[in-house]
Amino acid sequence: MEKNTTDPWEWGKYTNSVQAVEIKQPEGTLYCSGQVAIDANGQPVAADMNTQLELTIQNLEQLIAEAGYQPSGVVRLNVYTTSTQEFFTSCVQTYQGWIAKHGIKQATTLLEVKALFGGLTVELEATVVK
Repeated sequence: MEKNTTDPWEWGKYTNSVQAVEIKQPEGTLYCSGQVAIDANGQPVAADMNTQLELTIQNLEQLIAEAGYQPSGVVRLNVYTTSTQEFFTSCVQTYQGWIAKHGIKQATTLLEVKALFGGLTVELEATVVK
């Protein structure tokens, strides 16, 4: 796979994403459903947003690994949250740390929604290539 990113504006280097990702000659593409803080029994985990994000990331990593992909192959990451303000105040460090840990350079959309399944507060939806 050949991965090229485009971010034509100076402010882009201060974000946790890029404006566009081009993939040439991928071996495969994995489209992940939105992942949330659900335990192994399929029950929503009632916790603060950052704790939910940590479990959501674990669930996404497990899904990606079991499909034979790597988190570094994430090229699109949509973040749904019931409060963008709370996400920015309590989750950015966890989110940025995960992105940096895997060297992810992805196109991203962050969207505030009215509600998520089971009263949860954050959901991640990814597209991954290899």
